Amino acid sequence: MRFFEQQESARAQTRHLLLLFGVAVVLLVLAVNASLALTWRLVTPGFSGYPAYFFHVNTIMTLVFVLGGWWMETSNLTGGGEKLARRVGAREAWPSVRLEEQKLWNIASELAIAASMSVPRVMVLDRAGSINAFAAGWDEDDSIIAVTRGALDHLTRDELQGLVAHELSHIREGDTRLNMRLAGMVFGLEMIFNLGVTMCERGSNGQRSFLALPGVAIVAVGFLGWVAGRALKAAVSRQREFLADARAVQFTRSKDGLGGVLRKVASQQGTDPTPSFHSAVQHMLLVGRDAKPHWFDSHPPLAERIRRIYGRPMSALAVKRDELFPTQPGALL
Repeated sequence: MRFFEQQESARAQTRHLLLLFGVAVVLLVLAVNASLALTWRLVTPGFSGYPAYFFHVNTIMTLVFVLGGWWMETSNLTGGGEKLARRVGAREAWPSVRLEEQKLWNIASELAIAASMSVPRVMVLDRAGSINAFAAGWDEDDSIIAVTRGALDHLTRDELQGLVAHELSHIREGDTRLNMRLAGMVFGLEMIFNLGVTMCERGSNGQRSFLALPGVAIVAVGFLGWVAGRALKAAVSRQREFLADARAVQFTRSKDGLGGVLRKVASQQGTDPTPSFHSAVQHMLLVGRDAKPHWFDSHPPLAERIRRIYGRPMSALAVKRDELFPTQPGALL
Protein backbone atom coordinates (compact mmCIF):
# COMPACT_ATOMS: atom_id res chain seq x y z
CA MET A 1 0.00 0.00 0.00
CA ARG A 2 1.42 3.39 -1.01
CA PHE A 3 0.08 5.03 2.11
CA PHE A 4 1.76 8.42 1.62
CA GLU A 5 0.25 8.77 -1.86
CA GLN A 6 -3.16 7.73 -0.61
CA GLN A 7 -2.97 10.18 2.29
CA GLU A 8 -2.14 13.10 0.01
CA SER A 9 -4.90 12.09 -2.42
CA ALA A 10 -7.46 11.94 0.41
CA ARG A 11 -6.37 15.33 1.77
CA ALA A 12 -6.58 16.92 -1.68
CA GLN A 13 -10.06 15.45 -2.25
CA THR A 14 -11.15 16.76 1.15
CA ARG A 15 -9.98 20.30 0.29
CA HIS A 16 -11.91 20.22 -2.98
CA LEU A 17 -15.07 18.96 -1.27
CA LEU A 18 -14.88 21.57 1.49
CA LEU A 19 -14.52 24.24 -1.20
CA LEU A 20 -17.63 22.85 -2.89
CA PHE A 21 -19.42 22.94 0.48
CA GLY A 22 -18.66 26.64 0.75
CA VAL A 23 -19.82 27.16 -2.84
CA ALA A 24 -23.08 25.34 -2.00
CA VAL A 25 -23.75 27.77 0.86
CA VAL A 26 -23.08 30.75 -1.42
CA LEU A 27 -25.37 29.32 -4.11
CA LEU A 28 -28.07 28.76 -1.50
CA VAL A 29 -27.90 32.43 -0.47
CA LEU A 30 -28.10 33.50 -4.12
CA ALA A 31 -31.01 31.11 -4.79
CA VAL A 32 -32.97 32.39 -1.80
CA ASN A 33 -32.44 35.98 -2.98
CA ALA A 34 -33.49 35.10 -6.53
CA SER A 35 -36.58 33.23 -5.33
CA LEU A 36 -37.72 36.04 -3.07
CA ALA A 37 -36.99 38.63 -5.77
CA LEU A 38 -39.14 36.73 -8.26
CA THR A 39 -41.89 36.34 -5.68
CA TRP A 40 -41.81 40.08 -4.94
CA ARG A 41 -42.23 40.83 -8.63
CA LEU A 42 -45.22 38.49 -8.91
CA VAL A 43 -47.09 39.83 -5.87
CA THR A 44 -46.34 43.54 -6.35
CA PRO A 45 -48.77 45.35 -8.71
CA GLY A 46 -47.02 47.80 -10.99
CA PHE A 47 -43.58 46.62 -9.91
CA SER A 48 -41.15 49.55 -9.73
CA GLY A 49 -38.24 48.16 -7.76
CA TYR A 50 -37.27 46.43 -4.54
CA PRO A 51 -37.42 47.90 -1.02
CA ALA A 52 -34.25 49.37 0.45
CA TYR A 53 -31.78 46.73 1.64
CA PHE A 54 -34.02 43.96 0.23
CA PHE A 55 -31.12 41.70 -0.77
CA HIS A 56 -29.04 42.62 2.27
CA VAL A 57 -31.81 41.52 4.63
CA ASN A 58 -32.44 38.30 2.69
CA THR A 59 -28.75 37.42 2.75
CA ILE A 60 -28.35 38.18 6.46
CA MET A 61 -31.47 36.21 7.43
CA THR A 62 -30.39 33.21 5.35
CA LEU A 63 -26.96 33.19 7.00
CA VAL A 64 -28.56 33.62 10.42
CA PHE A 65 -30.58 30.45 9.87
CA VAL A 66 -27.64 28.48 8.46
CA LEU A 67 -25.10 29.59 11.08
CA GLY A 68 -27.70 29.54 13.86
CA GLY A 69 -28.55 25.93 13.02
CA TRP A 70 -24.85 25.10 12.97
CA TRP A 71 -24.42 26.66 16.42
CA MET A 72 -27.46 24.86 17.84
CA GLU A 73 -26.31 21.47 16.61
CA THR A 74 -22.67 21.81 17.68
CA SER A 75 -23.69 23.19 21.08
CA ASN A 76 -25.44 19.86 21.72
CA LEU A 77 -21.96 18.30 21.66
CA THR A 78 -20.61 20.61 24.37
CA GLY A 79 -18.91 18.44 26.96
CA GLY A 80 -16.65 16.69 24.50
CA GLY A 81 -16.07 13.16 23.36
CA GLU A 82 -16.70 11.52 26.72
CA LYS A 83 -20.18 13.01 27.00
CA LEU A 84 -21.09 11.79 23.52
CA ALA A 85 -19.68 8.31 24.20
CA ARG A 86 -21.65 7.97 27.44
CA ARG A 87 -24.75 9.19 25.63
CA VAL A 88 -24.54 6.18 23.29
CA GLY A 89 -23.88 3.68 26.10
CA ALA A 90 -20.09 3.53 26.41
CA ARG A 91 -18.29 3.25 29.74
CA GLU A 92 -14.69 3.85 30.74
CA ALA A 93 -12.38 0.87 30.28
CA TRP A 94 -11.34 -1.07 33.39
CA PRO A 95 -7.72 -2.09 32.67
CA SER A 96 -7.06 -2.98 36.30
CA VAL A 97 -9.72 -5.71 36.44
CA ARG A 98 -10.19 -6.96 32.87
CA LEU A 99 -7.27 -8.34 30.86
CA GLU A 100 -8.72 -7.63 27.42
CA GLU A 101 -9.34 -4.02 28.40
CA GLN A 102 -5.83 -3.72 29.79
CA LYS A 103 -4.56 -4.93 26.42
CA LEU A 104 -6.68 -2.29 24.67
CA TRP A 105 -5.48 0.45 27.01
CA ASN A 106 -1.83 -0.60 26.49
CA ILE A 107 -2.23 -0.50 22.71
CA ALA A 108 -3.84 2.95 22.79
CA SER A 109 -1.06 4.28 25.04
CA GLU A 110 1.75 2.77 22.93
CA LEU A 111 0.41 4.10 19.63
CA ALA A 112 -0.39 7.55 21.02
CA ILE A 113 3.10 7.92 22.46
CA ALA A 114 4.64 6.71 19.18
CA ALA A 115 2.57 9.31 17.31
CA SER A 116 3.51 12.08 19.81
CA MET A 117 -0.13 12.48 20.81
CA SER A 118 -1.96 12.79 24.09
CA VAL A 119 -3.29 9.41 25.16
CA PRO A 120 -7.06 9.43 24.54
CA ARG A 121 -9.55 8.16 27.09
CA VAL A 122 -10.38 4.53 26.30
CA MET A 123 -14.02 3.43 26.54
CA VAL A 124 -15.97 0.23 25.85
CA LEU A 125 -19.39 -0.39 24.29
CA ASP A 126 -20.40 -3.49 26.22
CA ARG A 127 -23.72 -4.10 24.48
CA ALA A 128 -22.32 -4.09 20.93
CA GLY A 129 -21.39 -7.57 19.73
CA SER A 130 -20.17 -6.44 16.32
CA ILE A 131 -16.63 -5.37 15.49
CA ASN A 132 -16.57 -1.58 15.47
CA ALA A 133 -15.19 1.55 17.15
CA PHE A 134 -15.34 5.31 16.99
CA ALA A 135 -13.36 8.35 18.07
CA ALA A 136 -14.89 11.63 19.26
CA GLY A 137 -13.81 14.95 20.72
CA TRP A 138 -13.00 18.51 19.71
CA ASP A 139 -9.22 18.09 20.10
CA GLU A 140 -6.57 15.67 21.36
CA ASP A 141 -7.00 16.63 25.03
CA ASP A 142 -10.76 16.09 24.80
CA SER A 143 -10.67 12.89 22.72
CA ILE A 144 -11.93 9.39 23.42
CA ILE A 145 -11.76 6.06 21.61
CA ALA A 146 -14.73 3.73 22.17
CA VAL A 147 -14.38 0.06 21.15
CA THR A 148 -17.15 -2.51 20.99
CA ARG A 149 -17.22 -5.72 23.00
CA GLY A 150 -17.22 -7.62 19.71
CA ALA A 151 -13.87 -6.08 18.75
CA LEU A 152 -12.34 -7.06 22.10
CA ASP A 153 -13.66 -10.61 21.78
CA HIS A 154 -12.79 -11.32 18.15
CA LEU A 155 -9.65 -9.37 17.21
CA THR A 156 -6.01 -10.32 17.68
CA ARG A 157 -3.58 -7.87 19.21
CA ASP A 158 -2.26 -6.86 15.78
CA GLU A 159 -5.80 -6.25 14.56
CA LEU A 160 -6.65 -4.19 17.63
CA GLN A 161 -3.54 -2.13 16.88
CA GLY A 162 -4.84 -1.49 13.37
CA LEU A 163 -8.27 -0.52 14.69
CA VAL A 164 -6.88 1.86 17.33
CA ALA A 165 -4.40 3.35 14.85
CA HIS A 166 -7.31 4.14 12.50
CA GLU A 167 -9.18 5.97 15.27
CA LEU A 168 -6.04 7.81 16.41
CA SER A 169 -5.63 9.05 12.85
CA HIS A 170 -9.11 10.58 12.98
CA ILE A 171 -8.09 12.43 16.15
CA ARG A 172 -4.67 13.48 14.83
CA GLU A 173 -6.09 14.76 11.53
CA GLY A 174 -8.91 16.68 13.24
CA ASP A 175 -11.59 14.52 11.59
CA THR A 176 -13.72 14.30 14.75
CA ARG A 177 -13.92 18.09 14.95
CA LEU A 178 -14.48 18.42 11.19
CA ASN A 179 -17.31 15.87 11.21
CA MET A 180 -19.10 17.59 14.08
CA ARG A 181 -18.83 20.99 12.39
CA LEU A 182 -20.07 19.68 9.04
CA ALA A 183 -22.99 17.95 10.79
CA GLY A 184 -23.89 21.30 12.34
CA MET A 185 -23.68 23.06 8.97
CA VAL A 186 -25.96 20.48 7.33
CA PHE A 187 -28.46 21.02 10.14
CA GLY A 188 -28.27 24.76 9.43
CA LEU A 189 -29.05 24.12 5.76
CA GLU A 190 -31.99 21.97 6.81
CA MET A 191 -33.35 24.88 8.84
CA ILE A 192 -33.80 26.89 5.63
CA PHE A 193 -35.99 24.09 4.29
CA ASN A 194 -37.92 23.92 7.57
CA LEU A 195 -38.48 27.69 7.42
CA GLY A 196 -40.10 27.32 4.02
CA VAL A 197 -42.30 24.46 5.26
CA THR A 198 -43.45 26.59 8.19
CA MET A 199 -44.30 29.48 5.86
CA CYS A 200 -46.48 27.14 3.78
CA GLU A 201 -48.48 25.74 6.70
CA ARG A 202 -52.17 26.51 7.07
CA GLY A 203 -53.30 28.77 9.91
CA SER A 204 -55.95 28.03 12.53
CA ASN A 205 -58.62 29.07 10.03
CA GLY A 206 -57.43 26.47 7.54
CA GLN A 207 -56.09 29.07 5.12
CA ARG A 208 -52.53 29.71 4.05
CA SER A 209 -51.12 33.20 4.51
CA PHE A 210 -49.48 35.40 1.86
CA LEU A 211 -46.16 33.89 3.03
CA ALA A 212 -47.01 30.61 1.31
CA LEU A 213 -45.83 31.83 -2.10
CA PRO A 214 -42.28 32.79 -1.01
CA GLY A 215 -42.42 29.74 1.27
CA VAL A 216 -42.72 27.41 -1.73
CA ALA A 217 -39.63 28.99 -3.26
CA ILE A 218 -37.68 28.66 0.00
CA VAL A 219 -38.76 25.01 0.38
CA ALA A 220 -37.42 24.27 -3.10
CA VAL A 221 -34.03 25.96 -2.70
CA GLY A 222 -33.74 24.83 0.93
CA PHE A 223 -34.29 21.21 -0.04
CA LEU A 224 -31.67 21.40 -2.77
CA GLY A 225 -29.21 23.02 -0.38
CA TRP A 226 -29.83 20.42 2.30
CA VAL A 227 -29.40 17.53 -0.16
CA ALA A 228 -26.19 19.05 -1.53
CA GLY A 229 -24.89 19.58 2.03
CA ARG A 230 -25.62 16.01 3.05
CA ALA A 231 -24.01 14.59 -0.08
CA LEU A 232 -20.87 16.73 0.33
CA LYS A 233 -20.59 15.93 4.03
CA ALA A 234 -20.80 12.21 3.23
CA ALA A 235 -18.20 12.57 0.49
CA VAL A 236 -15.83 14.32 2.91
CA SER A 237 -16.39 11.55 5.46
CA ARG A 238 -15.56 8.85 2.91
CA GLN A 239 -12.27 10.56 2.02
CA ARG A 240 -11.35 10.85 5.71
CA GLU A 241 -11.96 7.11 6.09
CA PHE A 242 -9.53 6.41 3.26
CA LEU A 243 -7.03 8.79 4.91
CA ALA A 244 -7.40 7.10 8.32
CA ASP A 245 -6.93 3.66 6.71
CA ALA A 246 -3.68 4.80 5.09
CA ARG A 247 -2.48 6.41 8.33
CA ALA A 248 -3.24 3.22 10.27
CA VAL A 249 -1.06 1.18 7.90
CA GLN A 250 1.67 3.81 8.28
CA PHE A 251 1.45 3.78 12.08
CA THR A 252 1.52 -0.01 12.43
CA ARG A 253 3.57 -0.86 9.31
CA SER A 254 1.17 -3.76 8.80
CA LYS A 255 -1.52 -4.31 6.20
CA ASP A 256 -2.90 -7.29 8.08
CA GLY A 257 -3.72 -5.25 11.19
CA LEU A 258 -6.48 -3.00 9.91
CA GLY A 259 -6.91 -5.22 6.86
CA GLY A 260 -7.74 -8.17 9.10
CA VAL A 261 -10.29 -6.06 10.99
CA LEU A 262 -12.10 -5.06 7.81
CA ARG A 263 -12.02 -8.61 6.43
CA LYS A 264 -13.55 -9.94 9.65
CA VAL A 265 -16.21 -7.24 9.54
CA ALA A 266 -16.96 -8.33 5.95
CA SER A 267 -17.70 -11.84 7.22
CA GLN A 268 -20.22 -10.41 9.71
CA GLN A 269 -22.14 -8.32 7.19
CA GLY A 270 -25.79 -9.34 7.08
CA THR A 271 -25.48 -11.76 10.02
CA ASP A 272 -24.73 -9.50 12.99
CA PRO A 273 -27.64 -9.39 15.47
CA THR A 274 -26.42 -6.22 17.17
CA PRO A 275 -28.92 -3.34 17.02
CA SER A 276 -28.04 -0.26 14.97
CA PHE A 277 -25.72 2.24 16.61
CA HIS A 278 -27.01 5.54 17.90
CA SER A 279 -27.51 8.06 15.10
CA ALA A 280 -25.17 10.53 16.84
CA VAL A 281 -22.16 8.30 16.09
CA GLN A 282 -23.16 6.55 12.85
CA HIS A 283 -20.83 8.73 10.76
CA MET A 284 -17.97 8.33 13.28
CA LEU A 285 -17.84 4.52 13.27
CA LEU A 286 -14.92 2.49 11.92
CA VAL A 287 -17.36 0.79 9.55
CA GLY A 288 -20.90 1.70 8.58
CA ARG A 289 -23.57 -0.33 6.87
CA ASP A 290 -22.04 -1.85 3.76
CA ALA A 291 -25.09 -1.60 1.52
CA LYS A 292 -25.22 -0.59 -2.13
CA PRO A 293 -23.07 2.56 -2.61
CA HIS A 294 -25.09 5.72 -2.14
CA TRP A 295 -24.32 9.44 -2.29
CA PHE A 296 -25.27 9.84 1.36
CA ASP A 297 -23.08 7.00 2.68
CA SER A 298 -20.54 8.21 5.25
CA HIS A 299 -18.25 5.20 4.66
CA PRO A 300 -16.73 3.75 1.49
CA PRO A 301 -17.65 0.14 0.58
CA LEU A 302 -15.66 -2.40 2.60
CA ALA A 303 -14.42 -4.13 -0.53
CA GLU A 304 -12.90 -0.88 -1.81
CA ARG A 305 -11.18 -0.15 1.51
CA ILE A 306 -9.74 -3.67 1.64
CA ARG A 307 -8.58 -3.45 -1.99
CA ARG A 308 -6.76 -0.18 -1.30
CA ILE A 309 -4.98 -1.65 1.72
CA TYR A 310 -3.81 -4.85 0.00
CA GLY A 311 -3.63 -3.62 -3.58
CA ARG A 312 -6.00 -6.39 -4.68
CA PRO A 313 -9.36 -7.89 -3.64
CA MET A 314 -9.25 -10.11 -0.54
CA SER A 315 -11.75 -12.59 0.83
CA ALA A 316 -13.51 -12.21 4.18
CA LEU A 317 -11.97 -13.74 7.32
CA ALA A 318 -13.90 -16.00 9.66
CA VAL A 319 -14.42 -14.40 13.06
CA LYS A 320 -12.81 -16.32 15.91
CA ARG A 321 -11.33 -15.41 19.26
CA ASP A 322 -7.58 -14.83 19.35
CA GLU A 323 -6.03 -18.15 20.41
CA LEU A 324 -3.00 -16.31 21.70
CA PHE A 325 -5.03 -14.12 24.03
CA PRO A 326 -3.47 -14.25 27.52
CA THR A 327 -5.67 -15.85 30.14
CA GLN A 328 -3.41 -15.96 33.19
CA PRO A 329 -3.05 -13.05 35.61
CA GLY A 330 0.12 -11.16 34.92
CA ALA A 331 0.39 -12.45 31.36
CA LEU A 332 2.15 -10.20 28.87
CA LEU A 333 -0.27 -7.79 27.18
